[in-house]
Amino acid sequence: MNFPLYIAKRYLFSKSSNNAINIMTMIASGGVIIASAALFIVLSVFAGLKDFSLEFSSFVDPDLKLTPTTGKSFIWNDTDNTELLKIEGVEAISTVIEERVIIKTENKNLLATLKGVDPNYLKVTNIDSMVTKGNWISHESNEVVSGWGISNNLSFGVFNYLQPLSLYVPKPGKGQPSSLKGAYNSVYVTNVGLFDINEQLNNEYIFGDIQLAKSLLNYTENQISAIELKLIENTDEAEIKQQLEMVFPNRFIIKNREQLNDALFKMLNTENLAIYLIFTLVIIIALFNVIGAIIMMILDKKKSLNTLFNLGTEAKTIKSIFFLQGSLMTFLSGLIGVLLGLAIVSVQQSFELVMLTPELPYPVRLNLFNVLIVLVTIFALGIVASKIASQRITERLVKS
Repeated sequence: MNFPLYIAKRYLFSKSSNNAINIMTMIASGGVIIASAALFIVLSVFAGLKDFSLEFSSFVDPDLKLTPTTGKSFIWNDTDNTELLKIEGVEAISTVIEERVIIKTENKNLLATLKGVDPNYLKVTNIDSMVTKGNWISHESNEVVSGWGISNNLSFGVFNYLQPLSLYVPKPGKGQPSSLKGAYNSVYVTNVGLFDINEQLNNEYIFGDIQLAKSLLNYTENQISAIELKLIENTDEAEIKQQLEMVFPNRFIIKNREQLNDALFKMLNTENLAIYLIFTLVIIIALFNVIGAIIMMILDKKKSLNTLFNLGTEAKTIKSIFFLQGSLMTFLSGLIGVLLGLAIVSVQQSFELVMLTPELPYPVRLNLFNVLIVLVTIFALGIVASKIASQRITERLVKS
């Protein structure tokens, strides 16, 4: 048996004759347990928030979106459509047109994004489930569905046929226009529904039929600005991207749902890293107690260490004993903390004890990678702390 490890385990699991050292050891171990549990819980919360954001964006964002590499629009013909549908894993496709427009009421106007969609759009996204008032548009009509933010800013509701909205876009080649009349294409539309997704989208988007958008923008029949895809469940997204690039070389920029919301995910990842560093600092502070506990143990076992030294044990071997003791203490405490965190996260997933809103539980997700991150962090910092504490052992100390 490894002699230093055997002695380290004996020192770790046996009580000291000095009660103060026992208390300090318990405090040190408890601090590591709480810090590691807190780190795991926070990482699980951020994983849940990321999943929640991605799931929430599925109501309006497709699995994959194809936009032209150059310009704002491109020509999409029946041959292209057939080639796209031949790719295995594509469940549905929708052609869309997006453009910035001016929405004008009687005495107010607002800049927003018009998204013209075809009948297949509801097969690609679930935007109609987000319509909280009124209903979704009828195709080949001048109906639109607006966000609640746009509706509030312009003070309009739904089905107000006596006061239709006006949409304006600049006519191409007119330079900087001085007035709406003559310099803009315009169309009257009726708002038939209001959607509520999030503040940004509620203040940004208005949905209409793709033919309405083509007419407003003077697009040709085959001219569109993007293609949105829904993939068959459990399909390899990377493989689909590769096939798309082979079938349509250098024609499109292909983005998945996360890339379409890159600003949101960069923010979440940055916050995740910041929280990880903050809680790592808490763990480092907790490990100062471990260093103190080991040093107190060294002083308490001074007579035993002297006996070991006189029996022929080298000073570096005695250092190894306390290095292993500290490493074992932090690793076991970290493991207990992770198990405690796993229990808390599992309870939240099963019973939804903590609520974000009265109807929405706080999102959490169990992730084995987070378990690995916490254990590696605890073990690495524990090794450093144990190394620092074991350096207190000198030949002079064990001789005296």
